[in-house]
Amino acid sequence: MKRILIVGGLVILAGSMVSGAVANAGEEQKSEAAKSQPTAATTDATYVIGPEDVLSIDVWKEKEISSTVPVRPDGKISLPLVNDVQAAGLTPMQLQNAIRDGLKKFISDPQVTVIVTQINSRKIFVLGEVARPGTFSMLPHMTVLQAISTAGGFSQFAKESGVYVLRTENGRQITLPFNYKEVVKGKRPDQNIELKPGDTIVVP
Repeated sequence: MKRILIVGGLVILAGSMVSGAVANAGEEQKSEAAKSQPTAATTDATYVIGPEDVLSIDVWKEKEISSTVPVRPDGKISLPLVNDVQAAGLTPMQLQNAIRDGLKKFISDPQVTVIVTQINSRKIFVLGEVARPGTFSMLPHMTVLQAISTAGGFSQFAKESGVYVLRTENGRQITLPFNYKEVVKGKRPDQNIELKPGDTIVVP
């Protein structure tokens, strides 16, 4: 039941104020919770973690163990209680299971969540006549076109029909041609290949 209050000549419904305050508090809590959630760099369940990737490890109700950690060059991460855990070569789900199994010795039914927040292990290189040549993080299923776009596109001097990808396979370097003009016209879509870590795109 709402109460009517008269304050300084103003009529106020007390019940409305209380419910409004509670609603506002609830919205603020939801907003804070949303802010605290880490942003995933990939939602691909098959993504394989690599060295230099950054991971958010959350163990429910265990703030002392939960943390954001980089994957070391040796492929491992360090966490309280379980110490070193192999992360490189595993998917986030596989790493969750490995951490959970290690924590079972100390915590009853641990609930673990692993999120990849930064992808630093999968890198490609774009060289030559582009706006921003350099090293770039390779997104899942990234193609040559997408990589060139990430590098800011061609410069005015670029030879768009002579682009090529350098890739190392079985210890030797191979060259994969990419004719931009034909690809964008739909003539050679097969040249817009999916990139692999370590690929170098050369724009003459």
